[in-house]
Amino acid sequence: MSLAISQAPKLPRSHTPVPSQMTSKTTSLIELPSDLDCTQLPQHIAVIMDGNGRWAKNRGFPRIMGHRRGADTLRDLLRCCKDWGIGALTVYAFSTENWGRTLEEVDFLMTLFENLFQLELKEMVAEGVRLEVVGNLDNIPASLYDAIDKARAATEHNQGVRFTVAINYGGRQEIVRACQAIATQVQQGSIEVADIDENLLSKHLHTAHLPDPDLLIRTSGEMRISNFLLWQLAYAEFYVTDILWPDFDRRAFHQALLNYQQRHRRFGKA
Repeated sequence: MSLAISQAPKLPRSHTPVPSQMTSKTTSLIELPSDLDCTQLPQHIAVIMDGNGRWAKNRGFPRIMGHRRGADTLRDLLRCCKDWGIGALTVYAFSTENWGRTLEEVDFLMTLFENLFQLELKEMVAEGVRLEVVGNLDNIPASLYDAIDKARAATEHNQGVRFTVAINYGGRQEIVRACQAIATQVQQGSIEVADIDENLLSKHLHTAHLPDPDLLIRTSGEMRISNFLLWQLAYAEFYVTDILWPDFDRRAFHQALLNYQQRHRRFGKA
């Protein structure tokens, strides 16, 4: 089992004041850096985008400014995956526990998600991104659900990066839901208990459309997975960086991939 957690090197953080009108950050490293082996890139990367609130607090801004800047970071990471040949990106946007935040912050996040799906849809279609949203979507705002539904339909035939956003998602709840669905099939007689195996359970998870992640990146230095993709991360490589999510640029992503390529993935073998 490959659960070695690497602590990333500390990189200098920018303290440039953020303008009142957010714009996408300028980027570099458009081409795959020469020190990365294109044949050894992770094909599915999962990201816990942590540190938006602390980033804003450190600069004297309200928390929502951190979320806005974090959205810019996510846009660029998605484009970087496209530029560098990463096949799938899954991000933890809103957990089932995040409902415990202030009503103002939750409302802002729901509106931010809705705006992102609407405003970025044209570009996602043009760049071949295939969008999926996973989690319990039953109790999200109706307008957000409609935006998700429209974006899914518009990108479902795209062949580029498979971009999965976890909203109102919890790993334990996902596994429970899968077990309930399988138990129902047994009860109805459509399968036997002996038919239950890892493959069957995986097919009932939200991420059945994806291979398991090769690499998990967590920003802000927290050393935990916070109920994210509990089943799917069984053999992922973990990379933790002190960089707060709004400052996680292509150079930081480059360092994560370099670290990943130094690992020897044995999958339990000698």
